[in-house]
Amino acid sequence: MSDPVSAMNGAKFSGLAQVEDSGLQGMITLRGDLTSKALKAAVKSATGADVPASGFVSMAKTGGVAWMSPDELLLLVPYGEVDARVADLDEALKGEHALAANVSDARGVFRLSGAGAREVLAKICPVDMSAEAFKSGQFRRTRMAQVAAAFWLDDAGDFHIVCFRSVAAYVYNLLCTAAHPQSKVGALTG
Repeated sequence: MSDPVSAMNGAKFSGLAQVEDSGLQGMITLRGDLTSKALKAAVKSATGADVPASGFVSMAKTGGVAWMSPDELLLLVPYGEVDARVADLDEALKGEHALAANVSDARGVFRLSGAGAREVLAKICPVDMSAEAFKSGQFRRTRMAQVAAAFWLDDAGDFHIVCFRSVAAYVYNLLCTAAHPQSKVGALTG
């Protein structure tokens, strides 16, 4: 069996902001009744984090939880522990109408940091990226130019971006282009 590698295998770029492949990240899609006490307890046990409110992410030392839709969460756990966490979720949610699936290898994850990070995302996403509109802990599913993506802002001011692995090279190149000092991506021309 081959060793797993992240979508962009550690690629990095520095410009108006720093773009980097985040490495291997364990991810579990969990579908079910987000108000269920059993589901909330299972999520807390799996990640150490609480189920977040709509449009937010909840982080803990051992993992995180992102709100994806009214019946879907994205659980963030260490890559090597995903299968065990899925098994634990399946056991904890017996009798509940729920589904837990390992999606780790189907996703690419990037970190965007630095003073220009908000501007880089504003060039390529139809989202108000001002500090007043998008704050730490918020989570957003949106389009990143031509593809679906999601991102959140952590307490340190870094953005974490998740996309499908099949478009990871496109997203990485898009972020690098938007972060290039001479970039005109999304800029108004007159």
